[in-house]
Amino acid sequence: MDKKPSSQRRSNFFTLRPGVADGAALVSGLLLPLAFSPFDWSLLAIICPAFLFLLWSPASPRRAAWRGFLFGLGMFGLGVSWVYVSMHRFGNMPLPLAALATLLFVMGLSLYPALFGWLQARFLNRRHITHTVLVLPAMWVLLEWVRGWFLTGFPWLNVGYSQVAGPLAGYAPVFGVYGVSFFCVLSAGLLAATLHDPKKFWLLFLPPLALVWIGGWLVGNVEWTQALDKPLQVSLIQGNISLESKWRPENRNAILERYLTLSEQAPRSDLIVWPESAIPTYFDTIDSNYLDRLRRLSFERNTDFVIGIVERDADRRRYYNSAVNIGAAGGVYRKHHLVPFGEFLPLQTLFGWLLQTLEIPMSDFSAGPANQPPLLVAGQKVGVSICYEDAFGEEVIRALPQATLLINVSEDAWFGDSLGPHQRVQMARMRARETGRSLLRAANTGPSMVIDAQGKIAALSPQFQAYTLTAMVQPLQGMTPYGRWGNLPIILLLSVVSVIAGIARLAIKRQTSRWRSI
Repeated sequence: MDKKPSSQRRSNFFTLRPGVADGAALVSGLLLPLAFSPFDWSLLAIICPAFLFLLWSPASPRRAAWRGFLFGLGMFGLGVSWVYVSMHRFGNMPLPLAALATLLFVMGLSLYPALFGWLQARFLNRRHITHTVLVLPAMWVLLEWVRGWFLTGFPWLNVGYSQVAGPLAGYAPVFGVYGVSFFCVLSAGLLAATLHDPKKFWLLFLPPLALVWIGGWLVGNVEWTQALDKPLQVSLIQGNISLESKWRPENRNAILERYLTLSEQAPRSDLIVWPESAIPTYFDTIDSNYLDRLRRLSFERNTDFVIGIVERDADRRRYYNSAVNIGAAGGVYRKHHLVPFGEFLPLQTLFGWLLQTLEIPMSDFSAGPANQPPLLVAGQKVGVSICYEDAFGEEVIRALPQATLLINVSEDAWFGDSLGPHQRVQMARMRARETGRSLLRAANTGPSMVIDAQGKIAALSPQFQAYTLTAMVQPLQGMTPYGRWGNLPIILLLSVVSVIAGIARLAIKRQTSRWRSI
C-alpha cells in the first residue's frame, strides 16, 4: 500500500474531533496562567499559544472563534480568579452575585482571543508558514495592546510578563513588554510550524529560535542607563493592616502609631516609603501633633518620607488617592489612572446598584493630571505610581528622563492570598527593565521589594507580616529606547505586518476567483 503524501499526513496529525479540539483549547488556556508568577513555568507561554494555533489551523472562522473563546475562558478564569476574591471577600458582595460578576468579566475578556481566532481564520492564509510564524504573533500582540487601553485597560496576563526573568526580557528596554510578548509568541509560531512538519525542525525551528533568544540575551547585556550620585539607603514600611479593620475610626490611632513606630525603628535611611492609603483618613484631618512628630523625625534623621494618603480639595468635593512627600522639598503625586468600580464608577446610571452592593471605602476619587512632575526626595527626582498604575508602561515613562528612581505604593490586601500580588510583582519588574531604573514597591500586606534596573528582586519582604525592608538602591540616569519612544515603534510595526498580510490574502483570493472565471 502506498504511503500518504507527507502534506496529507501533516494535515491529519492535528485533526481532532471538534469536541475534543474544543476541550483541548480550554485546557491550553487553563495551563497558560501557570507561566506567570507564582508558578513561573515560563515555557508554557510558548507551548500553549502554539497548540492554540494548531487547533485553529483546520477550523472555520466560527469554530476558530469558539476555540479562542474557550481558550480565553481557561486563561482568564484561572488567571484573574482574584477578581472574585476582591469582590466577595473584601467587597462583601454576596457569593452568587460575585461569582456571576466574575464570570461575566472573564467572558468579556475571552472575547479578545475569540476575535483573534475569527480574524486569523477569515483573513489569513494559514497554509503559509509566514502567517503562522510572523502574522499570528503580530495579531496576538496587537490584541494585547488593545486590551491594555480599551475601557481604561486591563493588561493582565500579557505573555511578555512571563518572560521577565529570561533571555527574551532583554528586548524590554527596546520594545517594552509588547515586544517581549511578540518574541514569545513568535517562538510559539515557530513551534507550531515545526509540529506541522517535524522533519524540518533543524531548518524551520532551531535556527530562528536560537536567533531570537540569543538576540534577547545580547540586547539584555547592553547598559542603557548609568549610575548617578551615590547609592541611597531606603526603608519600605509594610504595615500589614487588614482591610476589615483599616477604615474603622476606632483603629485609626493604632494604625498611625504602628507606621510611626516602624519608621522610628528602621535604620537611618535617606528615604522611607509608606504604602498606598497607609494613613486611613484625609490628609487635612491628621492630628497636628502627629504630623509634627513625623516632620521632626524627618528633620532629625535627614530622611524624606513618601506616604500614601487620601487628599481632598478645600471645598471637599474632590478626593484624590495621593502620595505625599513629608520632607524639606514637599510635593504630592495624585493618582491619574483610577480603577473602575474600585476608585470611580463608570456609567453611574447603569452601574449605580453595584456601588450600593460593594462595600468599598473611598470609591469616588477624582483623577490627578496625566503629566505630573517627579517628586524631589532624598536629592533625587522620583517617578511615582499608585496601585495598578505600574501595569501601564507608557504611563510610567512619563516621569522620564528626569526621574532617576521609581516608586510604587500599593494596597494589595484586596487580592488576599491569591495570584494577584504575584502577577503584579512581575509587572513591576518589567517596568524596571523597560525604564532602566530601580523600582521601590511598598505594599500594605506585601510583598514589598526593591527591584534593580535589570528587573531582578534585590530585596523582598514576606507577605502578611508587619515588616521594615531596608536596602541600598542606585539612582540612574539615561534613557532606554522604550523610555524615549514607548509602545509606538512595536505597535506600528506589527500593525503594518498585519495589514499587509490581510491585503495579500484578499488579493490572492481575488486573483484566484478571476482565474477560475476565465
